[in-house]
Formats: sequence, C-alpha cells, structure tokens
Amino acid sequence: MSPKHVVFKKVSRDKSVTVYMAKRDFVDHCDFVDPVDGVIVIDPVQLKGKKVYVMLSCTFRYGRQDMDVMGVAFRRDLFLVTRQVYPELQDKEKLTHTKIQQKLLRKLGNNAFPFFFEFPDNLPCSITLQPGLSDVGKKCAVEFEVKAFCGENQDEKIDKQSSVRLTIRKIQFSPEDSKLLPSAETTFEFLMSEKPLHVKLSLPKETFYHGEPLKANVEITNSSSRNIKDISLSVEQVTHVILYSNDKYVKSVAKEETSDSVPCGTSLKQEYTLHPLLAYNKDRRGLALDGRLKHEDTNLASSSIVKQEVLKEVQGILVSYKVVLRMVASGMVGSSEVSLEVPFRLMHPKPEPAKDR
Repeated sequence: MSPKHVVFKKVSRDKSVTVYMAKRDFVDHCDFVDPVDGVIVIDPVQLKGKKVYVMLSCTFRYGRQDMDVMGVAFRRDLFLVTRQVYPELQDKEKLTHTKIQQKLLRKLGNNAFPFFFEFPDNLPCSITLQPGLSDVGKKCAVEFEVKAFCGENQDEKIDKQSSVRLTIRKIQFSPEDSKLLPSAETTFEFLMSEKPLHVKLSLPKETFYHGEPLKANVEITNSSSRNIKDISLSVEQVTHVILYSNDKYVKSVAKEETSDSVPCGTSLKQEYTLHPLLAYNKDRRGLALDGRLKHEDTNLASSSIVKQEVLKEVQGILVSYKVVLRMVASGMVGSSEVSLEVPFRLMHPKPEPAKDR
C-alpha cells in the first residue's frame, strides 16, 4: 500500500470479520454520489459455515439510541440495503471498482472479498441537531453506517460479537461558483405618506464558505414621511425536519444590531459584516450541524442542495440560509416593522481531487 493512503480497519470481537475502507466521507456531487466500497476479510474457522453480509443504511434518529417506548424505537431507516459477501454470489472483479480495492485484495489474500454500494439520489446528507445542556444522551440526526455481520441468513438477529459497524458520512461541497449575485428590493408605502420607502439588500456572491465573513450591502432611499431606525441584519438557519410531517425551525446564527437611522427625505448606503459561526452558538439547542465522526470538531450544517425532481421524495433534515434585514419605520400614526430577505449558501469549498483512486 502506498504510504499516502489511509485505510480504515475495524475487526469484530470474535475476529471472524474485518472491514477495510479507504475513506469514510462520500461526496454528493448532485448529479451523482460517490459509491461506497471496501474490502471484508473473513476467518473461515471462526465463521463455522455461516454466511457474511454487508449492509449500508441511512437512519433518521430522533431520540436516544437505547430509547424504546411501548415497543416504538425512536429511529427510522430511510435507506437500507444488504448484500451477501461470502460465499461469493459474483466474481470479485465485478465488485472491484477502485485501485485501492485492487491493492487491498492483492495484499490481504484469498479470504478478502470486495463490496460495493451506490446511494439513491433522494437521501439527505449527514446532519445532527445540537442538543441542549440538559439533553444528555439524546440525539436527533441523519446517520449513515456500514455494517458487516455473519449469520445463517441476513434476517436473523445480528450477534454483536461477530459484527462490525463503521459510521460514514454523506457530504456536499460548494458547486462551481455561479455568477448569481443574490439581491432583493422592494418599495413600501405608508398611510398618510405621499412618497414611498425603497429598500435593497444584496450580497456579493451566492456561496460563502464556513468561517468566512459574510458581507451584506444595504441601500435605503427614504422618500416617505416616516423615520427609519433600529436597523438590524441577521443570518438565519432554516431547518426542515421531514419525516411524518414537514416541520420548519428558524434560528438566528449571526446578528448585527446597528444604531444607524434614515430620517425622512434621506438615504443610506452601507456594507455590514456578519459572522455565522458555530463558535458563537455553542450549546444552542436545535441548531443543525454537519454530521461528524467520533468527537471531531464540526460546524454549522452546510446548505442542502437537492435535485428538483427528487425534492418531494427526500426525508430527514434539509438546511438553508438567508440574510434578513429588519428596520422600524416610525411616524405620527405609529410604527411598523419593515423586512427584506435574501437566500444564500453556506458550504465548504470543493477540495482538490484525490489521485490514485
């Protein structure tokens, strides 16, 4: 094996099954998703004539893993497929799709067998909702897992001693930067005011990267008789939890409250900077975060990109972001809130393509 390749290895407790995988992050490129592949090594003596299976699952978990109320588990499988690896049902060559698989098979010998799965295009990415301080052990998340196990058939109860579980992630990176410059503008008319208020909100680009400051441009032309005050901007995370119903949660993840005002007959043109970072939102219950492996650091959930033709089929958790501009228009006959919003994407940049796959 080339030293630049990291291979993940996990062995069952009774050492009957060992799983090797070259990676645990699988990228959704929108038009296709990286296939899940690896190699399983078996110990025929420990198997004692049993068959070996490998399973790929996508699970929506909305409670503790061990929680079970009146026979109802707080989880739902969004996708589940199981394949027999041993005894072989197909030639090894037909299930070998990458150079690393080929190298592993040559190195690990005759008791090594490849496996290969393809994701359907209607699954969400790996996302978890941040628990509150009192939510010990509770979890709401979309999780992906590869499980290898042995048994007389694939439907019998899985013995933990002779099974292996590896958490994997389905992730998305920013697509090629579009030329779209998000903006919104509108005109507000008020009672007993002959002329209107014109407001424009714009962003310099459609996609911002995690950790990057977000700059928003505000233009206000106040020809009305109202005075504009309490101008604020916020980045709001919109989380759709889709299972038995479509629930929507909106949470501000960055906010800028200003002392700027626009008296009647004046105008304002100003750039504001917002910082949508998890570091400023620690312990806030219900925020959507990118899924993580073990206890590594994570970030606010990346924007979900779903093909329009499968949008109605997707279940789990979908995330989007928007910048919201708010202000108060006050006058002789009272005051009213004026708001405007612009959607944008918050994502990781696409890394350089890996070589020698």
